[in-house]
Order: sequence, then structure tokens, then C-alpha cells
Amino acid sequence: MFNIIKLNAKDNIAVAPMNIPVGSKISSDLNAENEIPFGHKISLNNIKKGELIYKYGQIIGIAIDEIKKGSHVHSHNIVFHEFERNYKFRKQDIKKEFKKDKFFYGFKRLNGTVGTRNYIGLISTVNCSATVVKKIANKINFYLKENNFKNIDGAVCLKHSSGCGMNTSGKGMEVFNRTIEGFKSHQNFGKVFVVGLGCECAQISLYNNKNTDNDIEYLNIQDEGGTNQIINKVYNKVIKELPNINSIERTKSELSELTLALQCGGSDSYSGITANPALGFAADLLVEYGGSTILSETPEIYGAEHLLIDRALKESDVTKLVNQIKWWKDYTRINNSSLDNNPSPGNKKGGLTTILEKSLGAVAKSGNSTMISVLDYAEKISEKGFHFMDSPGYDPVSVTGQVAAGSNLICFTTGRGSCFGFKPTPSLKIATNTNMYNNLEEDMDINAGTIMDGISSIEEIGTHIFNELIEVASGKKTKSEINEYGDDEFNPWVIGATM
Repeated sequence: MFNIIKLNAKDNIAVAPMNIPVGSKISSDLNAENEIPFGHKISLNNIKKGELIYKYGQIIGIAIDEIKKGSHVHSHNIVFHEFERNYKFRKQDIKKEFKKDKFFYGFKRLNGTVGTRNYIGLISTVNCSATVVKKIANKINFYLKENNFKNIDGAVCLKHSSGCGMNTSGKGMEVFNRTIEGFKSHQNFGKVFVVGLGCECAQISLYNNKNTDNDIEYLNIQDEGGTNQIINKVYNKVIKELPNINSIERTKSELSELTLALQCGGSDSYSGITANPALGFAADLLVEYGGSTILSETPEIYGAEHLLIDRALKESDVTKLVNQIKWWKDYTRINNSSLDNNPSPGNKKGGLTTILEKSLGAVAKSGNSTMISVLDYAEKISEKGFHFMDSPGYDPVSVTGQVAAGSNLICFTTGRGSCFGFKPTPSLKIATNTNMYNNLEEDMDINAGTIMDGISSIEEIGTHIFNELIEVASGKKTKSEINEYGDDEFNPWVIGATM
């Protein structure tokens, strides 16, 4: 007999943990009517056309055909179905005392924050300065490889395709400005240069303020006499300051100084069964130590937002999250799309069908902690705990907002396989299934597939993730860092017309 996984007593489908050939006997009263690919769903009883389909005890869609017991349930016979969610606010309690028996070694900054890495940051305010910051970073990194500065992780250029051809006011510019502000003051930078061209919409004068204690300098290519002039000027400045940047050493720091970005990409049907709930367990542990976590990707919590609302600390955040969902519905509508178009071909090949199913698995990354606040994209967190941040579901754009908000660690779960990295913040990658982990072991840090294999529990893998995060925060390199990912993933959210 073949094993299948039923996740909730209410479910009328189950998940296949292996390929099940047609005609296979699954139990005394259940046979496979079709071939069921691993990770895909099988009906547990006869499902009528128009009947709701449940997974995790939640609605994931509606049957568009009669589905015979033992049949393959997928995109050919299930579609998205809108339904009423409970948005009622329930007042939550919040812990005032935190655990303090664990710590990490980080780089303490003058403003009181603590970095998990010590990079030199070169931030372009516009695409026109992207080449310059890249050349400066390359030149510095070549010098660092030839010389021993053990406390410097390198130079990273944050180049992008935005900063001009946009309205100088409104949501798009507000989002862009918050992003640049968040990175220029990020705790993983020991020194920062903000570089513009000089005539762009995102003028460096917008960012040249005194609201940070970080060591930041602002320059325009047009003011410095051209490309080679500014490259040499910044390079020479950095070389002189390297001994000072290198003088800061890792010191014992409380886990409350860690902020973890919760991410998933290339999700499959196992994401919500193994890696995501294990990461949720680790996220709750971090919150118990006074740390912070940030869940994002608004299109990928759609259909599960009621589960977050049920954990909200403030009624105003319920309203804010509902309004963010409404904004996304309108945003996708005016662009001739819908939120249910989110699951990618890779997601569907891995067994996912509707955005409802994907969202229910994605929300599991956040654990069960009280939702302290709902943030706008790239908005800095102002209090410790679990937060939700509005963002697209596209991983580089979403992570850019989370890091701008203050994340100095990233956990990235994946079922199909992802090679994601993001400087200046280290990214720990967690595989949802053992097959993929074995195939991409050089890119995966942790295998949560052992949960499905019956070797480990969610709690055991969650504890392993938590302990590994402490090691990474203290300097251990992740697989993405070893493979030198992270130089090209900075991607601020572009909203509105490009003019």
C-alpha cells in the first residue's frame, strides 16, 4: 500500500509523498484512479462539481468537474474560488519577558544596531550610476583579496534600473526613497557611499540628511568630473579607511538584535508541510528571545490573510492589511491580471494549484507569534516581534523591502530549488524535500525533507534552523555566500508609469 498525507480532518484531498501509479492500492477502500505525481493531490472521496476542496482544513478552490474518489486533483479540475473570510479583530496578549540564555557575535554600530556582516556599501540612486558603483565595488574587492582585512566581508554595489523617469511624488517615489534610506543606514554596512548622476529624479539631496549615525558619503558623477574621476576618488577614500572599517570586531550580542526575513521561492506542495512550518517554529523561537521576523509577499498571503488578522495586536493593522489586499486586487485588475495568476509553472509542477493553496503554505513560515504591526514596503520596523510587510511576491523585490526594513538575516525555503543570495544580508536556504536537496545540495543549507521522510519532526528541524541562524549571524557562511550569490539581487519595487 502507498502512503498519503492528510493534513486536517476536514480535508477531502491528501498529498502523495511519492509517485503513485494508476491502479495502486492506497488503503482498503482507496485506489489510485490516475497516476498521482509526488507532491500532488488525490481525492479522498467523490467530489461533486461546484463542491469546495479543502487542504490544511482551509478552502483551496472549487471543483469544476465531478472528481471520482482516488483521482488526481490538480489544475485541470480545481480552480480558484473567492470566499468570505473572518476579518474580525481579536485582542492578543503579548509577552513582556524574553529568553536570554543564547547570544550571537555581531558588529555593534554607533546607532545601537548590530550587523551580522561588515560590508562596504555602494548605493546608486539611479540606473545611470549603476556602472560606476559596480566598477568601484569590483576594484575594492580585488584589493581586499590581495590584502588581509579579516573583519571586512567585501564591497557590494546596490545597482538597479530605477531612480528616474518617474513621478517625483506619490507612492512610487515614496517606496523608492524608503528603500534607499533603509539600505544606507543598514547595520550590515560599516561604510556607505550613495552615488548619483546629478540630474535624476532621485536626487542625492533627498538622502543627505542627519538621521543616521552610519558613516555615509554622497557624491554625483556630474560634480566629480566624470566616470574615472569618481571611481578613483571613492576607491582612494575607501583604501584609506580600510584599517578603520576593519578595526570593528564581532562581540557578544543579544538575539533581540536579529531581524529575520521570511521568504519562499520555487514552492511546491511540500512547502506548507515541511520547510515552512519548520521555519515558522524557528521564527517563533527568535521572537521568544526578543528578536524580530518579517513576512511579506502580499499576493502570496491572499486567501490566508484571515489567519494573520486573527493574530493582530492592533485593530488598525487589521484595517491596514485589508486595504493592502484591496489595493493589490485593483493593481492587478488595471494591469489585466488577477491575484490567482500568481502560482508559477514551477509551483504547479510541484503540486500547487490555486493561490489559496500556495498562500496557506506560505503563511506557515510566520509561525504563531502575535502580529505586532503591518508595514508598508521598506518601512523600518520600530518594535520587536513578528511583522507583516506589504510587497510583491517576486523574491528579489520582496527581499529588497525586507532588508530595507532592517532584516540582517534571511531564511529562504524552496521546493523546486533556488540559488538565491542577497548581499549585504546572508540567506539560509531550506529544502522542502529530500529529492531536491540531494540534487542541489551545493546550494541548500538545510534539508527539511527529512520531516516527510519520517526521520525528523517539525520541531527538530525548526530548532536546527534556529541554531543555524545563530551560527550564520556570528559569521558562518551560507551556501549562497560560498557560491558568491547576492551581488545582483537588489531590486527596488517599481510602481507606476515609467515616463
